[in-house]
Amino acid sequence: MVHVSGGTFTMGGKGRKALPNEKPTHSVTLSSYYICKYEVTQSLWQAVMGNNPSEFKGDNLPVEQVSWDDCQTFINRLNSYTGRNFRLPTEAEWEFAARGGNYSRHYKYSGSNNIDDVAWYYDNSDWRTHPVGTKQANELDLYDMSGNVLEWCSDWYCSYSSYSQTNPTGPNSGPGRVARGGNWFSLNVDCRLSSHLFSKPSICANYLGLRLVLSHL
Repeated sequence: MVHVSGGTFTMGGKGRKALPNEKPTHSVTLSSYYICKYEVTQSLWQAVMGNNPSEFKGDNLPVEQVSWDDCQTFINRLNSYTGRNFRLPTEAEWEFAARGGNYSRHYKYSGSNNIDDVAWYYDNSDWRTHPVGTKQANELDLYDMSGNVLEWCSDWYCSYSSYSQTNPTGPNSGPGRVARGGNWFSLNVDCRLSSHLFSKPSICANYLGLRLVLSHL
């Protein structure tokens, strides 16, 4: 787990390349938290759940073919085994960490303006996932926050507002749960830090995985 010191950042996309659902930008203030350096691997999922639903098999590959609902079952079991309170990140926590937190250099992707340095995506993935942590890390030493697999967040999807927020957790309902970061067959536009996607919480796909967060160690 990597410590993310609390801070304030501008969430969303700006400029002519930002898509309509990434606007308006808005100020978000977050308390400190911890986030996993890597996406949850198949070996961890197997150890907790006793199965491996992934299409692309490998202990150090990110687990995929897991729905948002599956992730809740996994987290509940992990917490019962460890006595911790792991959870999915909020969308704001995810974006702040992906941007490098208070050390952000304002890159387009998580850790670089050159997508090939930091992401497995459409042009370089050979159409499959890759072992976690094999591209460059971002400013917080986090890996694969652009590309490899989309990562489920806790929030229901909704349109942004311009109001400043503190520790937002999203609306009470929506068309789906947020998934961030792009994946192994995403075009570079969907791997940008402001890309704002969602999927129905029951959906399993070979491009959907997760990363864990703790409010306190």
